[in-house]
Amino acid sequence: MITAILIDDDHNLRNGMRAMLSLYAPEIEILGEAESVKTGIQLIEKTNPQIVFLDIMMNDGSGFDILEKLNTKYGKISSHIVFVTAHEKFAIRAFRFSALDFLLKPIDPEDLQAVIRKIKNITHLDNGNKNIELLLENITRKTDNFKKIALSTSDGIHLFEVKDIIRCESVDNYTKFYIKNHNKVVMISKTLKEYEELLSDQGFERIHQSHLINLNEMRSYIKKDGGFVIMSDHAQLPVSQRKRDRLQDLISRF
Repeated sequence: MITAILIDDDHNLRNGMRAMLSLYAPEIEILGEAESVKTGIQLIEKTNPQIVFLDIMMNDGSGFDILEKLNTKYGKISSHIVFVTAHEKFAIRAFRFSALDFLLKPIDPEDLQAVIRKIKNITHLDNGNKNIELLLENITRKTDNFKKIALSTSDGIHLFEVKDIIRCESVDNYTKFYIKNHNKVVMISKTLKEYEELLSDQGFERIHQSHLINLNEMRSYIKKDGGFVIMSDHAQLPVSQRKRDRLQDLISRF
């Protein structure tokens, strides 16, 4: 069994989550519920659950307040946090940059099952609290221009400066990250489209079905042979026909 608690100020939503977990994730054992920042902290300290399903906004504060207070007190949060939210677009973007799990209300059973499957695969890992700290940093700064990104691999969470990402490459449903001064390619089990959406306003451009590049790391654009770019790591990447005009327009603005 995997232990969990529910922290949400809406009694009906807690009941709904209990019912969904019972139906779609019977391996989850609910140790208790809380309806506020204060009682949520107390429940986490008392039960030390493997998973915390955490609402963002509550009557006496936010889920971020719970994490910040626990992080300050203990220097680490051992539970796996799953945020449950209705519409906090800024927060959702922060979750994605921090490689943290979240569920959107109303909760889709398939999304819930996907999160549980992921957690079951990584409960043995110690991620050192890096993504929680990054989330709190991004939430405190209150800006969409996030400078760091957390990448979740099979061996843990790794933090990188966004500006140090040279390029991303699609391989089936995985994405390869090529990062400056990092000898190993970082393989992530998410599609390139997800990272295109996340990084498109950070100076990244999708130039091909398989390639997303950091424009600041592009060294040349060669028009012959159908068009290709040369990156700072000397990689030569093709530019799809429908992307050529867009890329030339972006280059003219530099």
